[in-house]
Amino acid sequence: MSIELELAALEAPIAAGFSPQSFPASARVSYDHVVLPGDFPDPTVTKIGDTYWASATSAEWGAVFPIFSSKNLLDWELVNYVFPDKLPDWAGSNFWAPEFHHENGRTYMYYTARQKGGVLSVAVASADHPAGPYTDHGPLVSQEAGSIDGFAMPDEHGNLYLIWKEDGNSCHQDTPIWAQRLNDDRTALIGEATELFGNDVRWEGPLVEGSALVHHNGYFYMFYAGNSCCGKGCNYATGVARSRALLGPWEKYDQNPILDRNLVWKCPGHGTVTQLDGRWFLLHHAYLADSHEFVGRQGLLSEFTWNDEGWPQFEHRSPQAAPLTDVARLNIADEFAGDRLGLEWQWPIGQRPGATVRAGQLRLEAGESRLGALVARRTNVATYKAATTLDFGSLPADTFAGLAAVGDPYNALALMAGNGQVQIWHVKSGKQQSLVQVFVEPAATITLRLEVWGGQRYRFAYSTDGATWQALPTENFTLNGTYLPPWDRGVRVALVAQGQEGSAATFNNFIIRNKR
Repeated sequence: MSIELELAALEAPIAAGFSPQSFPASARVSYDHVVLPGDFPDPTVTKIGDTYWASATSAEWGAVFPIFSSKNLLDWELVNYVFPDKLPDWAGSNFWAPEFHHENGRTYMYYTARQKGGVLSVAVASADHPAGPYTDHGPLVSQEAGSIDGFAMPDEHGNLYLIWKEDGNSCHQDTPIWAQRLNDDRTALIGEATELFGNDVRWEGPLVEGSALVHHNGYFYMFYAGNSCCGKGCNYATGVARSRALLGPWEKYDQNPILDRNLVWKCPGHGTVTQLDGRWFLLHHAYLADSHEFVGRQGLLSEFTWNDEGWPQFEHRSPQAAPLTDVARLNIADEFAGDRLGLEWQWPIGQRPGATVRAGQLRLEAGESRLGALVARRTNVATYKAATTLDFGSLPADTFAGLAAVGDPYNALALMAGNGQVQIWHVKSGKQQSLVQVFVEPAATITLRLEVWGGQRYRFAYSTDGATWQALPTENFTLNGTYLPPWDRGVRVALVAQGQEGSAATFNNFIIRNKR
């Protein structure tokens, strides 16, 4: 089926060529915006020359640590990844909280990852250009409770220090923020560590984390997050502390938190400070209240000013970004042009599938476990339709291919075609079952469609002629998808191929049409 027919079947045209990270600056009247829509937690931003660079947490999705560039803080282009292909040999999971640092013509990325079979650690990679390629230098600090959220900051004498959080909340302990000097190569810690402060104020709850520092008017200011970051019960917020010297003593603002929830945004926190034209901004994440964990923590730009006492303040102490109203701008229509998948596609960490793009088709090599092999795209809203057309008649025996809503490889809802059938697969906590099986008349291609409302109710349908849709098993049948998102990630829509090694599925396109 042509993509034009599929778009009609999804009830609206999609403007081709629109980048999910691209918004016309002329349409904006302020800088309070969603600038990284979708699941981009713990964003970092820095300015190098005349260009801003940003990245964000990848968690358990590859490629690892996206690299965005912008000239104006509003329009961002995805240009590469810190680890686009091969993961660091020592690291296995939990790729969190990247932070840029640039000096003497070299760019460093301090980041968190979990050692294979071990603890969370802060590590560093470096590159001759902020877009990469990056060389990994391994862990810098790996405390028994875990070490996360590294940030590099020069002290009042120009000596560069690593600031990080001891992950004590993972073992029911306090969470001190530490500082320790970096060597001249910026690849190891030297001297002794100094504790700066911990979680000792009620609003901070079990932790303080996500430090980001800036020097202003003779003070070091540390923006930091407190309380619970993620999921349905999150109560994250942002505070600030200051000190004349990097190693303290530190004074927390008595009006903390300075950035908290409102009716539109929940759990704002873990951001990095930047400037533009003399104005100050925090690039941070927050959940949109009406999509929350199903989309994930989105990247917001929130402007702040300095009050008469020298403390930063945000308007109404909460994010002022308006939710995206023209969600059609974030629609996706991929016809697999060119010779490779676009940078926006993702896969589970350590499970990059064989994927070949040629002549307007994606050939996805199958995997044998659970869902099989998959490539996925972030969602931007919690209500949408998605569709794909795949070559049905040429699928090998015992190979299934389809379209899935994926929280992670252990939690998914999928519409799969194969062996002359269409099936709904339910995967929860790693246990897979086929809920529905329907035999289909032979056809060269089949189009699969999923619809979701509010991230919770799912419905599936298929078509072999592009005009007649068959719902499974009835028009009113919906499935509950509230279990899909992990505590720290949003739902993706994926193309899936499951079967024996050596088998593959061929997809002709991929479409997401968003609704509010």
